[in-house]
Amino acid sequence: MVKVEVRRPKQEEREELNQFFSLVIKDTFLKEGISDLVYDMEEEIETKNQYLQADFDSNGRNRYFLIAATGDKIIGTIAFGSSNSLIQECSKGDLTDVIEIGTVYIHPDYQNRGIGTLLLNTMLLTLMSKGIEEFCLDSGYKNAQKIWRKKLGEPDYWMKNYWGEGSDHMIWHRLLKEIPVLFTI
Repeated sequence: MVKVEVRRPKQEEREELNQFFSLVIKDTFLKEGISDLVYDMEEEIETKNQYLQADFDSNGRNRYFLIAATGDKIIGTIAFGSSNSLIQECSKGDLTDVIEIGTVYIHPDYQNRGIGTLLLNTMLLTLMSKGIEEFCLDSGYKNAQKIWRKKLGEPDYWMKNYWGEGSDHMIWHRLLKEIPVLFTI
């Protein structure tokens, strides 16, 4: 059993988080069979680093991160902020003003241990405490889509073959009051 602390990131953890994003995104691209899309992978890493910087620059007002750590090792991230341009485009503007939960990444050595669920539940409680009543979430990764469909049900927007033949993009839009927050003790 691993003791996991969920908390806000610290400025001095910026480089470790940048390395974390690089590691997890490269691993995700490899597992998804898309590691040859180097430009997309590098763009994804840079976007996450920019989101983190937006959190630090605004003290969590423009982008808000939580991290999962065990000891002094970062093993997971989750964030919320304004919905991304892809969500806005694919929802034809319907989700423009809806908060997006994203940057949900778990270190490869810690996946399938409930850490993502812990981060999601903590984020849902954070959104509730801030008076936010709804959120959206998107994914183009097949493995992540399976997890989100299990947790959130079927997506509200399903763009078939968006990333090429057999590679769909999915978007969920949920009211917080519809999502149970469950912790296993």
